[in-house]
Amino acid sequence: MATRKKASEQHAADSHDLIRVYGARQNNLKDVSIEIPKRRLTVFTGVSGSGKSSLVFNTIAAESQRLINETYSTFVQGFMPTLARPEVDVLDGLTTAIIVDQQRIGADPRSTVGTATDANAMLRILFSRLGKPHIGGPQAFSFNVASISGAGAVSIERAGRTIKERRSFSITGGMCPRCEGRGRVNDIDLTQIYDENKSLNEGAVTIPGYSMEGWYGRIFRGCGFFDPDKPIKRFTKKQLNDLLYKEATRIKVDGVNLTYLGLVPQIQKSFLSKDVDAMQPHIRAFVERVVTFMTCPECDGTRLSEEARSSKIKRISIAEACAMQISDLAEWVRDLKEASVAPLLTALSDTLDSFVEIGLGYLSLDRPSGTLSGGEAQRTKMIRHLGSSLTDVTYVFDEPTIGLHPHDIQRMNNLLLRLRDKGNTVLVVEHKPEAIAIADHVVDLGPRAGADGGEVMFEGTIEGLRASGTLTGRHLDDRAALKPSVRTASEVLEVRGANTHNLQNVDVDIPLGVLVVVTGVAGSGKSSLIHGSVAKRDGVVAVDQTPIRGSRRSNPATYTGLLDPIRKAFAKANGVKPALFSANSEGACPNCNGAGVIYTDLGIMAGVAITCDVCEGKRFDASVLDYHFGGRDISEVLAMSVTEAEKFFGAGDARTPAAHAILDRLADVGLGYLSLGQPLTTLSGGERQRLKLATHMGDKGGVYILDEPTTGLHLADVEHLLGLLDRLVDAGKSVIVIEHHQAVMAHADWIIDLGPGAGHDGGRIVFEGTPADLVAGRDTLTGEHLAEYVGARAKTARKR
Repeated sequence: MATRKKASEQHAADSHDLIRVYGARQNNLKDVSIEIPKRRLTVFTGVSGSGKSSLVFNTIAAESQRLINETYSTFVQGFMPTLARPEVDVLDGLTTAIIVDQQRIGADPRSTVGTATDANAMLRILFSRLGKPHIGGPQAFSFNVASISGAGAVSIERAGRTIKERRSFSITGGMCPRCEGRGRVNDIDLTQIYDENKSLNEGAVTIPGYSMEGWYGRIFRGCGFFDPDKPIKRFTKKQLNDLLYKEATRIKVDGVNLTYLGLVPQIQKSFLSKDVDAMQPHIRAFVERVVTFMTCPECDGTRLSEEARSSKIKRISIAEACAMQISDLAEWVRDLKEASVAPLLTALSDTLDSFVEIGLGYLSLDRPSGTLSGGEAQRTKMIRHLGSSLTDVTYVFDEPTIGLHPHDIQRMNNLLLRLRDKGNTVLVVEHKPEAIAIADHVVDLGPRAGADGGEVMFEGTIEGLRASGTLTGRHLDDRAALKPSVRTASEVLEVRGANTHNLQNVDVDIPLGVLVVVTGVAGSGKSSLIHGSVAKRDGVVAVDQTPIRGSRRSNPATYTGLLDPIRKAFAKANGVKPALFSANSEGACPNCNGAGVIYTDLGIMAGVAITCDVCEGKRFDASVLDYHFGGRDISEVLAMSVTEAEKFFGAGDARTPAAHAILDRLADVGLGYLSLGQPLTTLSGGERQRLKLATHMGDKGGVYILDEPTTGLHLADVEHLLGLLDRLVDAGKSVIVIEHHQAVMAHADWIIDLGPGAGHDGGRIVFEGTPADLVAGRDTLTGEHLAEYVGARAKTARKR
């Protein structure tokens, strides 16, 4: 009895001090058992695909959030995302998990940096109290609330009787009536919907699906509003208006009652009211061509009504306040001395100061949240937690140093340590040695990626990791050297007077035929220069980390075109049609339509996705799996990793040169661990970028722009990336890399450094030249950090 009591007490003590994970098998984890100290900062390391996220996000954080969600009523749970229990035997000692990841905050046009935090709400209250003239409450300054008025019946109880009275009402909101609070209005480019030199009968209308052989042809010929044989440029003003803008009108053609509708309202009804991402590729391409956006002329892009803009505090309107750089806005708020709103001013100042402290002082509150990078989005999410009074919370971070210049990493480290010192457990997935160095505890997963990963290789201190002999331990002190010689430019790409965002009329010559690295602190203007002035030019391919359009049915095999030669190989070997080997076509399992899962909508309760019991998640009809190629069926091939498939299609009976060439490129960009059938929706930003790069590597010539290609790369893989960049340049491509990693800077042929600071303190070229000259001068922040980096390498080399 005493022994049982002692064991119970020990278990309680462990639960208080440890998060215990036993038998974790989520994704590629191989029965992982581990104990993580609470109220400490634990960093999880390992190559991409080793299982870090599976353990931290998909097991520990997911189970914590699932258990919290279960405490809510069934009704409330219906509005929450579906969270399945992770595959794990025991999870003990969990606390409330707050995930601060790099998922974009959202591309909703109504969402801004201010609305995504509490800053806008506090500003609206401030202007409703102090703004002159006084125009109403906080909603009068909200671009998400429209001004409406009307009348309606209300039920009132008087003297025990219920009577109905008609009452008028009005709501004063701050929404611009023209753009409805979006800041932009859209228009239709008429040149993209018809060719004015042709007649309708000659096929003048270029809208997908509008054929003169079908119903549209009958309507155009029989409506009588214009001559279908006359070129459109010869239409009268009324005829052109009828073709383009006429409202729905009942007409009779050949005795049949039909409805005529002008092309523009027809486009708005048929295309613009639907989800663009769900459209077929050719329809989506048409919509993107035909719709043009412009700044709203009525509110000048501020989203606010004229009345909301008229109320000011010390000659500043709320629109002007939101447009300020946050570091300047913080100063303006600090200068407001109003005792009546002192607590509000203090709270607002603290929030704005947090932006500055976290390295986002260069943003403005009116910046659309969908335009933030993954790193900026993650740091924005941190704002609400820095001043939180909560303790004993588990904070989970996904590479918080992404997008940060070496100068800013120490600041991020300090913030993570602050969260820990308040009594919280901080779990960080990270690759940067500077961030790993602050860990109280390290967990290294591996040994490799995918099926070759999923094991705990080491847990303990930094010193222990360094001496452990694991892949991470061996590469922890890796430092790249400056190249002994650099390439010479073949020609230059001229940029003149660049003024996108914070750029200050920048003139720069970007060398071509070499490896150019663009550096500078976060917010210095790197992306504004390259994406604003270079990416849109002919012959330039921008390979970024934005989500890849497509559903959960899309995967590396479909995206890269790899599935085409695979389908043809299966079809030829078996004497059947290639369409049979597509889960999105004839080969789909009839029960789940090729999705691999059956989704059940449970109304107010969270829906459930269950593996299809007919195809067992393989997505194909059973008859299709009877066909083999190289001894494998199509589902087995799609379950292969890139590395496995590269060997499979590279030799023997299964040799398929067209497939092997694509697989070679995928392996070249460091994606050997991905499975061919893995849904694109599960890829990280870095993986998406490398997948896009693989699809372009077969192109001839051109200029490539890469945006932080080291994102998500393990220390051991950075050298592999440098070799890939060299091969691209040696193949005749010009490569421009926006990057903070010192190894890539050291390997450059030419560096363009922007700064000296962020926001309006940046936007200038502070250095152009070779890495050796940058290190020798040490005149910029980048120069200082790169000099320290190569100096540390020289010191390590001497020790060895």
